[in-house]
Amino acid sequence: MTGKRLTEARSVQGGPMGSSYLFKYLRISAATLVVILLLPVMSALAQTQSEKDPKSQTNIEELKQKLLQLEQAIAELKSQINNVEVQTANNPTTGVASDLAIRPAVLRPEKAANAITPSPRATKPDAVTPTPGQKSTEPENTLEVYGLVMLDMGYQFKQNDPAWFDVIRPVKLPAFKDEFAPDGRFFSGVRQSRFGVKSSIPTALGDLKTIFEFELYGTGVDAGQTTFRLRHAYGEIGQFGAGQYWSPFMDADIFANQLEYWGPNGVVNFRNVQFRWMPIRGDSRVTLAIERPGASADQGIYADRIALQGVKPKLEWPDFSWEARYGGRKWGYVEIAGILRQLKWVDTNHDQVDLSGSDFGWGLNLTSNVKFGKTTTGKFAVVYGEGIQNYMNDAPTDVGVRNNFGDRVTPIKGVALPLLGISAFLDHNWTERFSTAAGYSMLDIHNSDGQTADAFNQGHYALVNLLWNPVQNFTAGGEFQFGRRLNFRDGFNVNDYRLQISLKYNFSKLLKF
Repeated sequence: MTGKRLTEARSVQGGPMGSSYLFKYLRISAATLVVILLLPVMSALAQTQSEKDPKSQTNIEELKQKLLQLEQAIAELKSQINNVEVQTANNPTTGVASDLAIRPAVLRPEKAANAITPSPRATKPDAVTPTPGQKSTEPENTLEVYGLVMLDMGYQFKQNDPAWFDVIRPVKLPAFKDEFAPDGRFFSGVRQSRFGVKSSIPTALGDLKTIFEFELYGTGVDAGQTTFRLRHAYGEIGQFGAGQYWSPFMDADIFANQLEYWGPNGVVNFRNVQFRWMPIRGDSRVTLAIERPGASADQGIYADRIALQGVKPKLEWPDFSWEARYGGRKWGYVEIAGILRQLKWVDTNHDQVDLSGSDFGWGLNLTSNVKFGKTTTGKFAVVYGEGIQNYMNDAPTDVGVRNNFGDRVTPIKGVALPLLGISAFLDHNWTERFSTAAGYSMLDIHNSDGQTADAFNQGHYALVNLLWNPVQNFTAGGEFQFGRRLNFRDGFNVNDYRLQISLKYNFSKLLKF
């Protein structure tokens, strides 16, 4: 230490505390120096003694033990010096120790090796540099690739529309005797197979989440085909979401662990293009959305009239839907959802009859999951409304024809058809490997007087299964299914019975970057 530094150190210490640390430091240093100087001398003496007297081998061992003790003493002295340095570094008013703390040469090699060099991320105000062995708290981007491969095979004992050969839909059962004859048909397919990608990216507005998902189940013009069909194309950030996703009017959590693809007919089940606002999220949530409008009409007994060919739908406003769930309870949750929609049509014919008109569609959907112990969950739904058939899982048209003969200008009118749907299912785990789903669903339509006698009036749906999960991500099982259709006013009804066996393989890979 130069004279200038010693002067500075003395001027800083300013009290008896600084002097005590100085004397303690000098005493420890002097003792260490003496021991270090004695080590080679004692070692040389031990070696000389061994050379002069071979019988003194035992004395050499004793000297080695003493040498080991001295080395331990040196280590203890070094530890004390280190403690002094740490104490003085934490208290800059302790004179000489403070001066040593600020000198780069005093930084011990082992500390230098463990020193943390700030990374470029540490320059950000909100960044946290992890210590060795500690996980980073910085949010991560994630990408999940997932899906399933599923084989369905079974036997249908009666008959239904061949375009819907691998599902049981009451509206697709025969409307008259032997419409889809003959009875009995073996079926198989992989149309439930699915592929999807999910992502999550942290932003200042919250996580940006997306989902893009396909399956192989053809509907509409592709009914009966094994072809790609879009399920979800949706993204959300913060409280807002947009794209094609489950309608807030439906509750996706009421579907049981079943094998049959289509599911209970008396529940709301619709993926729709929408823009939604989610002011409350989590186990309890509130969602409001505007959705793409759509509806269909049954022209009934007047379907062959030329006058009706010029009547076209005019959907001027989006559908408005909402949901409110109270959840996070040990017993389960309860949810109420609703929808309001305008149904409008115009007569483009230029004649003396004007068949233009409009009506309002509306509905309320009450759903719940109730836990009956640790192994059984009940899934329940009741829905009622008018003109909401296209939101239902298995229902005919939204609008029917009603006679209005007292008005020559508008002899018939279109009306939103009322409906009632119920569903009750149980999921039960027998063991860790075996489970069962069982339940019943019903849909009832209040038909208008202008519909045909064989118009769909009521449908029933039921199933029971036994599933086996021998290993993770693999399910095998068998399921018995029942369907029933009743017509409007001709007295015709028909039942269908099916047995299905399925094998399902799930896959998923989560990537973080």
